[in-house]
Amino acid sequence: MDVEAAIALADQLISEKTGKSMNDLQRIVFRGAWQGKSFTEIYQDCSDRCGLDHLMRNVGPELWKLLSEATGMKVTKNHLQGVFEKVKGEIADAESSGYYVERSSCESDCYREILKPGALIRIRAPQEMGKTWLMEKILAHARSNGYRTQIFSFELCDSTILKDLNKFSQWFCASVAQAIGLPNKLFDYWMDIFGCNYNSTLYFENYLLPEIHSPFVLALDKVDVVFEHPAIATDFCALLRGWNQRATQGDHVGAIWKKLRLIIVHSTEVYGNLDINHSPLAGVGLVAKLPEFDRAQVQELIDQYAADLTETQIDELMALVGGHPSLIQQTLKEVTTQKLTLETLLESSATETSIYRDHLRRHWGQLQQQKDLAIAFKQVLNSDNPIQLDPLQAFKLESMGLVQLERNSVMPRCELYRQYFSDRL
Repeated sequence: MDVEAAIALADQLISEKTGKSMNDLQRIVFRGAWQGKSFTEIYQDCSDRCGLDHLMRNVGPELWKLLSEATGMKVTKNHLQGVFEKVKGEIADAESSGYYVERSSCESDCYREILKPGALIRIRAPQEMGKTWLMEKILAHARSNGYRTQIFSFELCDSTILKDLNKFSQWFCASVAQAIGLPNKLFDYWMDIFGCNYNSTLYFENYLLPEIHSPFVLALDKVDVVFEHPAIATDFCALLRGWNQRATQGDHVGAIWKKLRLIIVHSTEVYGNLDINHSPLAGVGLVAKLPEFDRAQVQELIDQYAADLTETQIDELMALVGGHPSLIQQTLKEVTTQKLTLETLLESSATETSIYRDHLRRHWGQLQQQKDLAIAFKQVLNSDNPIQLDPLQAFKLESMGLVQLERNSVMPRCELYRQYFSDRL
């Protein structure tokens, strides 16, 4: 990779993270560091724009911090090339393996919704159904319309913070501010007498949003992490509901909140462990459910992989795993790299040597923690026909991705689950 390509990549990553780009001095430092120059030599390229001390103590460290946040890796002057070569390789791997099949009505609905003032989209599905891909597609569509975007993942939140609503609220506000390149001003806006949700609302309303001069899409990823902590989940969900409602107001406050568009991404598998009767954000915004692939979509994915499968083989594969996006894709990777033939793969599919074993073990671990759901699921597996369950049990098993609903009855989501779990329950 040459230095100009590296600078272009750096600008792309920084823009995706902050909506900004490097300034002229930062570009000069980046270019010089890439070429192995000392700061004294880089200073000679600055045309007296700043002093050497400022270049070394301010411009350089600020640039390394910005690049570290953008790449997710620690960047220093001496490790600049190594980091960007690694990033380039990861992008190439993602592009070569990141085949995507559109579930057209789902994507088009989301593309329209995100352009509406104050929009809120909830992407909810079990793990490995394509939630992150859809989020990225919506964000790309928003950027193409001149919107600023930012992804914020709750996986970054420490367990100690997740136990205290006040700490969590302040962490969330300060972290979003930092992510979009604004200084932390919590002490100027936070007053304990108002409570966490009201303080958080005022911080966004009076500080963060007025500093952003274009529609702003904030994608909240891994929100299921929050759902697992009752001490904060109820209030945080109420906060997001309140923000969505605030955007409907016809006054100057509504005008501020119309600028913000939220994407809330969460796995529904966590529902199996929660004492709930419905989704924590039920009734809010547009819900983007991700169904399994149908036969045409599976064929499209096969074509993208250039996999040589006969119609009979496709029938056998779908009879085993249905249209599960991740399991289909796993299969095609194995077949196209010739690690396994499809016949061998299908024969061992429900064993502990299967390529699906990690997926199956994750579900097994969940069932081990929920004995009542394991018993209910066993009833489903032992029946040749769809059966009725307690509505709450049916809801949780469907949310975990283990069953599919047929009117008021349930049946195993796929034959793979029937084979694997029948032996273990």
